Formats: sequence, structure tokens, C-alpha cells
Amino acid sequence: MNESSRSAPVGVILAVDPDRFAEVGEALRRAGLTVTGEQPVVGTLSGTVAEERIPALEAIDGVESLDPERTVRLPPPDSPIQ
Repeated sequence: MNESSRSAPVGVILAVDPDRFAEVGEALRRAGLTVTGEQPVVGTLSGTVAEERIPALEAIDGVESLDPERTVRLPPPDSPIQ
């Protein structure tokens, strides 16, 4: 695959088995995830990955779910939407 056909990195949030957090996290890194946040107690990781690598991440034993990262946008304080 040439460089121009690769997809841009996308943000993802993963829920993983908290009892295997370190093991699963290392497997995710090897599969292409660039980790930007970790919460071992609850078993979540956030990071970026090339979009075409998402199926490889989902296939790792211990990954319970993978979702695109979502940004919450709140209305400004003076907005009529409250």
C-alpha cells in the first residue's frame, strides 16, 4: 500500500478487559493504536489509528468494544438551548 492510499488517523475509544489491561493495551499498540489516554481501573483506552486498522484492533482478544471518539459540544451559556 502506498502512502497516498492510507487513510488519515481517526480517534477511537476502546473498552477492554480491565483484568488484562496491560496485555491488551500492548497488543493494541502493536496493531497500530497510538494511545492518548488510559483508564486501567475501568478498562478504557483512547487513541488514534489508521481507519483501515480498526478491524485488526476489534479482533484482539480482550477488546470488548471500539467506538469512534465523540466530541461533546455544549451550547454557550447565553444560548436559548439549555
